[in-house]
Amino acid sequence: MARRRWLLLSFSLLSFCFAGKAQEMTRVRQTIAHLASPALHGRGYAFKGDSLAADYLQQQYKAIGLRPFPSGYLQPFTLPINILDNRLQLTIDGKALVPGVDFLAHGATGAGKGEGRVYDIDTLVLADVDVAQQFLTNNLRNKVLVVHQRHFQQLLSLPDPFQPQLQSVAAVIVRQPGPKLIGTVLGEQLPFPVLEVLEKAWPKKAKKVTFAVDARLEPQYRSQNVIGFVPGKIKPDSFVVVTAHYDHLGHQGKDLYFPGAHDNGSGTAMLLELAHYYAQPQNTPAYSIAFMAFAAEEAGLVGSKYYTEHSLFPLGKIKFLLNLDLVSTGEEGLMVVNGSVFPKQFSLLQQLNQQHGYLPQIKSRGKAANSDHYFFSEQGVPSFFFYTLGGTTTEYHHPQDKPETLPLTKFKEVMALIQEFVKAL
Repeated sequence: MARRRWLLLSFSLLSFCFAGKAQEMTRVRQTIAHLASPALHGRGYAFKGDSLAADYLQQQYKAIGLRPFPSGYLQPFTLPINILDNRLQLTIDGKALVPGVDFLAHGATGAGKGEGRVYDIDTLVLADVDVAQQFLTNNLRNKVLVVHQRHFQQLLSLPDPFQPQLQSVAAVIVRQPGPKLIGTVLGEQLPFPVLEVLEKAWPKKAKKVTFAVDARLEPQYRSQNVIGFVPGKIKPDSFVVVTAHYDHLGHQGKDLYFPGAHDNGSGTAMLLELAHYYAQPQNTPAYSIAFMAFAAEEAGLVGSKYYTEHSLFPLGKIKFLLNLDLVSTGEEGLMVVNGSVFPKQFSLLQQLNQQHGYLPQIKSRGKAANSDHYFFSEQGVPSFFFYTLGGTTTEYHHPQDKPETLPLTKFKEVMALIQEFVKAL
């Protein structure tokens, strides 16, 4: 009889655990779906998508019970940004191309509307002095200059005598080899429209291009980081920091936006789930744990750089920082940027993973300026950047980076590994 009661109790506890985990993953998917929804405009700069997302995160912090620093949850800053929030149209020889499928605007595109005859740039202009001199004599007004992607930067870097001629063009088309287009956001603007077209969408004998691009450079755009914390029960003046960028590319034209589910709705959702965990009294960590959702990562790590220059507590008080970006897969394990920079902590991470069997492998990289850990690491803060490996259904900087494509294969396991790692620090 006692054995039966024990089995029933064990089964009940196991069922409760599985139900709790299922409920958590339902919440994770709901979070990602909201972050990637049209209501937040791709969490970019058109239609203040980043601020709408920050308001949502601030509400989540409050509901979870994270404490604000004396300045509040929001840390405002400004940055220059090129915003594309209205027209984005391209027609070649009477055929309209589809934004996000056939073409995108370059992140630094200038604004413009018009039409022009196709002018294929002779790449010798970029290397041969005689051909370059001939280029100077051509009338490029009402011409649409066409260049292959591999030569685009060379074109922009032509010496000063060529710049007036280059700037007289109606627009520039950059032919992209593919297989897919990758969007960008930039804090500068070129003096002419620049549209990137997939090779497979470019006609062999294109003659005439019609285009319309609305873009405006905002030199002092106001954005914000969203920051809260749970005080530690033993060493409240020392911090473990969890970071994730919540921004994405936003809009190109009023009808096309980049949802950013994988990049980085997934990391933002994991940050919130860890906040839920540590805000529970039974999970209060020894160290204080701060949750920092950064803006403007896509514009050049601007939000995290600003934080390191205007920190809310001394950077030297950070025991360790864990940055989460692109964490919706995991079939092939986890990559740790800075793993070779901090071998002792990486060895601890490996041991914990082997002990619990969370992931098939954990791989190590060296230093890289590819996410929000970077400026912390440059200031001497021990930092890892986690991203998951494997998966074939996720997109990168593309309009098809949607919530329904995310497998979230090892989402729970990465979270559990982080919890064990924080406990062992």
